[in-house]
Amino acid sequence: MRKFFFFLILAGLYLSGWYLELTEPVSSVEAPQVVFISPGTPVKEVARLLEERGLIKNRYVFLLEALRLRVLDKLKAGEYELSPHMSTREILQILAEGRVITHIVTVPEGANVWEVADLLDRASLVPKEAFLSKAFDEEFVQALGIPGSSVEGFLFPDTYYFVKGMPVEEIIRRMVSRFWEVWRKYEDRAKELGISVYEAVTLASIVEKEAVLSREKPLIAAVYWNRLKRGMPLQADPTVRYALRRFRGRLYYKHLRVKNPYNTYRYPGLPPTPIANPGEESLKAVLYPAKVPYLYFVSRGDGSHHFSRTYQEHLMAVRKYRRRR
Repeated sequence: MRKFFFFLILAGLYLSGWYLELTEPVSSVEAPQVVFISPGTPVKEVARLLEERGLIKNRYVFLLEALRLRVLDKLKAGEYELSPHMSTREILQILAEGRVITHIVTVPEGANVWEVADLLDRASLVPKEAFLSKAFDEEFVQALGIPGSSVEGFLFPDTYYFVKGMPVEEIIRRMVSRFWEVWRKYEDRAKELGISVYEAVTLASIVEKEAVLSREKPLIAAVYWNRLKRGMPLQADPTVRYALRRFRGRLYYKHLRVKNPYNTYRYPGLPPTPIANPGEESLKAVLYPAKVPYLYFVSRGDGSHHFSRTYQEHLMAVRKYRRRR
């Protein structure tokens, strides 16, 4: 009888110790740590990592509780914010439910594919080279419904929620899906005008880079449409900058003579591809341009533009506003 009673005491002490291991945190101090669990990491390695980082007291208690809850093979990979202030049971629940850190990424209107790659690289979500490799993978691009050789123009500017470890294909797919979602509103109008989605996006990307003020986008779009209809070169500075890649300085006459298909001073018509990722306002401006006779515009230096019908009027405006700079 004494032996049985002694056994009950030992069992009680063991179970109470087990319970404390599960429910009591390592520390009462909040000291959050970011822990990344790679896909395919064995649960034993996860337990060892958590113990080494001082987030759980005992890896074996962690493993046995995972076994008891039947989640040994259900811990989710990803990036987590964990703290020694959490109990072993809490941490196990977080990993089993996949409560990973969400990264908020905002793609601004007018960003080009290289700038989006930089943005994701800085957020430590996708290495720049990996993103660009997929962005210019023609087979992948066309599988997304894009009639071109890259995703340029179709990475819709918006705020996205990504998690670390997400495949680059999924990140691109989300941005492109958002584009198609918006484009559906304008498909009928594009058909009415007799222009393709690629032509609309290409012209919208130029409008996006030229316009500073939203209210001027339909006017700028109208100027470009008027020039295209007359067979005049677009003479759009942003296309030259795109040809020169990351050029941000002032454009001079020598730049306007560069032999590059994106140079719309030298080559008539639209450039070969979009030059940036336009927002909805620019797409709408291209499909619903202002009904004006303008063929030229020049910057006033305050973000707005002066629009002209003739070359003579344009030259006068150029002299007027350049004197003010």
